[in-house]
Amino acid sequence: MAGSSGLGGGAGQGAALRASRAPLLLVALVLGAYCLRVLPGRCPPAARAPATAPAPSELSSSVRRPGASDLPVASGPGRRRFPQALIVGVKKGGTRALLEFLRLHPDVRALGSEPHFFDRCYQRGLAWYRSLMPRTLDGQITMEKTPSYFVTREAPRRIHAMSPDMKLIVVVRNPVTRAISDYAQTLSKTPGLPSFRALAFRHGLGPVDTAWSAVRIGLYAQHLDHWLQYFPLSHFLFVSGERLVSDPAGEVGRVQDFLGLKRVVTDKHFYFNATKGFPCLKKAQGGSRSRCLGKSKGRPHPRVPAAVVRRLQEFYRPFNRKFYQMTGQDFGWG
Repeated sequence: MAGSSGLGGGAGQGAALRASRAPLLLVALVLGAYCLRVLPGRCPPAARAPATAPAPSELSSSVRRPGASDLPVASGPGRRRFPQALIVGVKKGGTRALLEFLRLHPDVRALGSEPHFFDRCYQRGLAWYRSLMPRTLDGQITMEKTPSYFVTREAPRRIHAMSPDMKLIVVVRNPVTRAISDYAQTLSKTPGLPSFRALAFRHGLGPVDTAWSAVRIGLYAQHLDHWLQYFPLSHFLFVSGERLVSDPAGEVGRVQDFLGLKRVVTDKHFYFNATKGFPCLKKAQGGSRSRCLGKSKGRPHPRVPAAVVRRLQEFYRPFNRKFYQMTGQDFGWG
């Protein structure tokens, strides 16, 4: 009888233990799914099979520079060239919108996808990177955008090694609304994610958790300080994500000036879509319809308590002020 009672008690304790572990398992699964979402993805396929590419460290200095003749050139109209300008940041700042607006310009040829060469795929080599680029004619500019470059420690050095004359465009946005937008994007892909507050702070409304990428990206001054070790400030153009919505033609005009292009993209190309809450491109002459960015752009943000927003605003304020001093621009975030 005693043995029977012991077995029954053990079974009951085991069931209780399994029940207590169930919520922990659920949390682990959710966080695991979140981590999978933010881990680096695969490198994009090459547009054509490049010649065998040595590692960048093995390339001679002449090959490292854009326009070097040592790398293979694609046949057909135009040539594949290294970019002369990069949109290097920031995520959820408006980089996709800026890229699409610039692609209206006849002298801009831009890669549509994000190649992630200088952060994830650098081991593929410069010949592979060049093989991804669209063909350009003389006088046209080759561009690509990968917003994660701005927060990647190795990116400035790698880009400088390829082209110390690179023009760098950074689209910035109020770091609080940027972080909430970042969270909204991840939440749409990973339902069941912990709340924004739980991820942004430790111990309720304790210290801000700068280990969380959505918070860390908004420390613009810290990231820029590292870039300035390799490039002078004159090589940068800082675009306001807010003004890209309120005055797209004005901001795109600044970018065209920075790139040395004629102001071809103007007010006539835009209209404001009240449903999405940002500008769309008007129907081109002879085109079939107007064009807005994808459904993922302009998604509603989750409700974040006012106390959380205030705490983050206070946290970012000294970083914002330093960023204003570094760039010589006041973006009005407080």
